[in-house]
Amino acid sequence: MSADSSAPRVELPTDQELVLKVIPMPADCNANGDIFGGWVMAQVDLAGSVIPARHAKGRMATVAVNEFIFKQPVRVGDILSFYSSLTRIGRTSMTVKVEVYAERFRSQGQYIKVTEASLTYVAIDDQGQPRPVPKD
Repeated sequence: MSADSSAPRVELPTDQELVLKVIPMPADCNANGDIFGGWVMAQVDLAGSVIPARHAKGRMATVAVNEFIFKQPVRVGDILSFYSSLTRIGRTSMTVKVEVYAERFRSQGQYIKVTEASLTYVAIDDQGQPRPVPKD
């Protein structure tokens, strides 16, 4: 039985924004043929920064990975969809939820959640110091 056979098929979220789609390639995988967790983490960091960048209106940096859960393996050829939503805006920081769904190469149109994470970004000035998030 593969890890996928027990993974529940899910609908894509409608209350979050699709911020990134990517297909992992052979250079991104380990000896077992699964995609490196670090590669997935880098993609989640990119996806997570999209919405806070709109609010920061300038430089920002990742300051925390609050939670990162790998639910299912990611494989070469999967079509990954990264959905994000802003969960908190503080004085200088913003927290984002990112959920990653895989559309397996051989079962397109069916999705499973493979990763979920929470990250915090901080708005910074030209010297790299925290600055207030602009109030729209």
